[in-house]
Amino acid sequence: MIDPTARVADGARIGEGVEIGPYCVIGPRVEIGDGVRLIAHVHVTGLTTVGAGTLVYPFASLGTPPQSVHYRGGATRLVIGPRCELREGVTMNTGTEDGGGITQIGEGCLFMVGSHVGHDCRVGNSVTFANNAVIGGHVTIGDNVFLGGQAAVHQHVRIGEGAMLAGLSGASGDLIPFGFASGGQIADLVGLNVVGLTRRGATRADLHRLRRAYRALFLAGGVFADRLDAVAKEFGADPLVEKVIAFIRADGKRPLIQPARQQHSHDRRDNAV
Repeated sequence: MIDPTARVADGARIGEGVEIGPYCVIGPRVEIGDGVRLIAHVHVTGLTTVGAGTLVYPFASLGTPPQSVHYRGGATRLVIGPRCELREGVTMNTGTEDGGGITQIGEGCLFMVGSHVGHDCRVGNSVTFANNAVIGGHVTIGDNVFLGGQAAVHQHVRIGEGAMLAGLSGASGDLIPFGFASGGQIADLVGLNVVGLTRRGATRADLHRLRRAYRALFLAGGVFADRLDAVAKEFGADPLVEKVIAFIRADGKRPLIQPARQQHSHDRRDNAV
């Protein structure tokens, strides 16, 4: 079902049951999966794959070259997983040669109006970008992450599984799994994304252990490396805490987002979303 005003280049691979609406433009190296719907005025170019069942709204632009001075014109890719929803004005770039050559989007993600995924990013499953949330190049986003409206993530940052970055906040460092960061241009760690955890089935006991580990890591005194070892010894068998410890020990290119000061009232703030 291709509208007569759409332009689909020779070589494009179009799956079964695809709907391509008015004034869409599809490049010659694009692959559109089964059941994809492009509402209208959608631009898909480059070596781009759109996963089955994905819905794309007007004025989205997918697969354009990376916004990087280091890109040398190579055949880099954008891969969007199945069952995603891309709202109006969403932009996603392909990768760069030196960054692995691919920008990867997981399945079941929601990208609201005006959100952007930069080159060489890895976005997990069931991720939500609210309106105008943007991530720079080489960013890694874990599963079930929520970025609030107009949130911004610096290049090479890691956002851990189940974390939330509040609207109007900037992440210049790595955000631990299940963490909640807020605070304007440079966000601080202000607690845990308890609501998100609860929605995904965490029990009271799970939350209690994770809170205790959080306090020991970020709100106690002493050397952080020593606190990390102590938490790993005490809570390492807990699957949620284990993910936090593994994330920290993976040691990315950016420092961890931490509380602005140790006097944060953690019990009061970690339920905010």
